[in-house]
Amino acid sequence: MAKERLKKQIEFIVEIDKLKRIFRQNVVIETLEQENDAEHSWHMAVMAILLSEYSSTTDLNVLRVLKMLLIHDLVEIHAGDTFCYDEKGNLDKLDREQSSADKLFNILPSDQAQEIMDLWHEFEAMETHEARFAASLDRLQPLLLNYNTDGHTWKKPGISSEKVLKRNAVLEKPVPQLWDYVQEIIEDSIQRGYLER
Repeated sequence: MAKERLKKQIEFIVEIDKLKRIFRQNVVIETLEQENDAEHSWHMAVMAILLSEYSSTTDLNVLRVLKMLLIHDLVEIHAGDTFCYDEKGNLDKLDREQSSADKLFNILPSDQAQEIMDLWHEFEAMETHEARFAASLDRLQPLLLNYNTDGHTWKKPGISSEKVLKRNAVLEKPVPQLWDYVQEIIEDSIQRGYLER
């Protein structure tokens, strides 16, 4: 029995290596090469450790946040990355991602499959302190990349400061200090010509 459990866990570990080949719209600051999902997840995990002190709640479960950040994009292995400003692509995003979650997470032993599925659903629902904090970092990280690459992704057609503000408004309640910082970055980005008003 233990051998079968380990076999399933290793199969999942090998399968999620595919996350490294899922490229996002954002670019890495130093090289301007497309960032992959694994890099994005790692970056946010470090951010969670460093920025958890800014949470509006004093009992934030950072381990739970880390788990959500590390698993939330695994579904993109089969569903692909959907650009947050792609209105058409976002119409069926949840269906594609749920199908991917069913396929991917069920590689694991049933107890772990359920735990990962529950964490993914919690992240998507954004109803707990941990999920809202994790979602805030998921918005902040690409904003920081864009700000430090002269608005690289923001220069795509149809992206305005209004859309970027709306997308990042999720930070307001769980991390008000970071929300203030985001607003300053967006205003500075407009002044520098990285982002259109």
